[in-house]
Amino acid sequence: MLDVVVLFLGASFAANIGAARPWFGVAIAFPIAHFFVFCNVVRMARPLELTWAAAFVVLAAITVVLEAWSWPVTLGLSLILSIALVTVELRKPSYHGAFWRQINPGLPEWWEANIAANRSEIC
Repeated sequence: MLDVVVLFLGASFAANIGAARPWFGVAIAFPIAHFFVFCNVVRMARPLELTWAAAFVVLAAITVVLEAWSWPVTLGLSLILSIALVTVELRKPSYHGAFWRQINPGLPEWWEANIAANRSEIC
């Protein structure tokens, strides 16, 4: 439910800002869309998610503060990083996001092996 609220408020804010400054609207909508994809579709691990967020903040700061390049460059570099991080996540034996049965058919065995290992450590 919180995801829906974040998406709705973020989309509304991006649309309002985008009416006055189109690239700022896109720059707001872009990480909100990534939040949805990373958390709900890919179910990306937190360190990879935070890596993307830190890189986006640095790139956005370079764009806004230093005016070193434009928003299309920032968003393009962020998208390339997104694709790389999603690829890393999809290749993990623990991948459990969308289409996990097709992408990672060995997940149930991996899950059982890791749950069994964790149980033996606890007991």
